[in-house]
Amino acid sequence: MRSSVPLISAGDTELYAEERGEGEVLLLVPGLGGSGTFWRKQVEYFSPRYRVMTYDHRGVGRSPAAPLHNSVSEMADDALALMDALRIETAHVVGHSTGGAIGQQLALRAPERVRSLVLSSSWAGPTPLFVELFQLRRKILLDAGAESYLFSGTLLVTPAWAIEDSYPGRERIVAERLKVFPGVEAELGRLNAVMTHDLREEIQEIRVPTGVISAKDDVLTPPGMARELAERIPGARRAMLPEGGHFCTVTVADRYNDELARLLREINT
Repeated sequence: MRSSVPLISAGDTELYAEERGEGEVLLLVPGLGGSGTFWRKQVEYFSPRYRVMTYDHRGVGRSPAAPLHNSVSEMADDALALMDALRIETAHVVGHSTGGAIGQQLALRAPERVRSLVLSSSWAGPTPLFVELFQLRRKILLDAGAESYLFSGTLLVTPAWAIEDSYPGRERIVAERLKVFPGVEAELGRLNAVMTHDLREEIQEIRVPTGVISAKDDVLTPPGMARELAERIPGARRAMLPEGGHFCTVTVADRYNDELARLLREINT
């Protein structure tokens, strides 16, 4: 059974959260889009075995407007504040993309709170291509507006075959994503946080059990980024999906869920 948690006071903001299932806590941290609904297929899959927690980042989706965050470290502050407010002592943390960057911060700053960590389609530090892609996204947002930004972003993170198989049309894509869009100013701050996240040296100190999962055809965070994470974090296990793009959690959800479950078993035994 899914239940909504009343808006949680977390530092200087409030966060919307949901939970489903019982057992050890599995905290699913969304990426740049910031909406917990991103994880709907994982919630269904894992809730029979875990107490699955999702939440909306500050100012995103069902979380009310709040002072802006311009760094991943500040985003991690919110995740820790949420755990504190819900009296969650420890959790298995799965973070996708920017959520993985948040997960890295949690494992470094509060390792006693992280039972295990899975970094999904994430990165340790930016490459020139990565920065140029996000600079382009920033330019689209500023020059063409939110609708063009959201539509082009969806095309970037979704493989061609997935779009072709079930293309809902530009208007529907934009309408769905506008529901959780935090506004131009907030999004610019979030883009800056993404481009400046670099923990290449620090993550070598991570000592919590860690897994890395990504898709071979991910344009935004290519396989080399996953490889770097796995090589720099001591003892990290890695899973590579043959396809799925950056949004492999959605496009190949069944395969992704099976691989994520396998990783969680391996790193926790």
